[in-house]
Amino acid sequence: MKPATPLVLLECLVAGTSHRPELPKQEKSLKIGQTLRLEREADSKYDDWAVKVHSGAADDKASIWLGYLPETRNETVARLLDAGYPLTARLAHKAWEDDWLHLEIEVLLPRD
Repeated sequence: MKPATPLVLLECLVAGTSHRPELPKQEKSLKIGQTLRLEREADSKYDDWAVKVHSGAADDKASIWLGYLPETRNETVARLLDAGYPLTARLAHKAWEDDWLHLEIEVLLPRD
């Protein structure tokens, strides 16, 4: 039986990509549709609900930190991650706008 399509919880841009100096070199390795990892940063001094977005699994040496979920849209995702829900994300769109890498993602909740 085919696994159920995941539920899209949120569509948003990745915040802070302009502060990730390695992204211009790594951008070509990012593929539309690829799975992204979400990591809760509960000890952030700037945002109580901070959620990092990474290009690959925690044990993937090539994985890079892309940025964060936007501060105004991350609380529900952070609460679900804190509760142990296996959320992931998927790269939906990427484009350069001057020197800013515009990354649009979908946050996903798997369904059985």
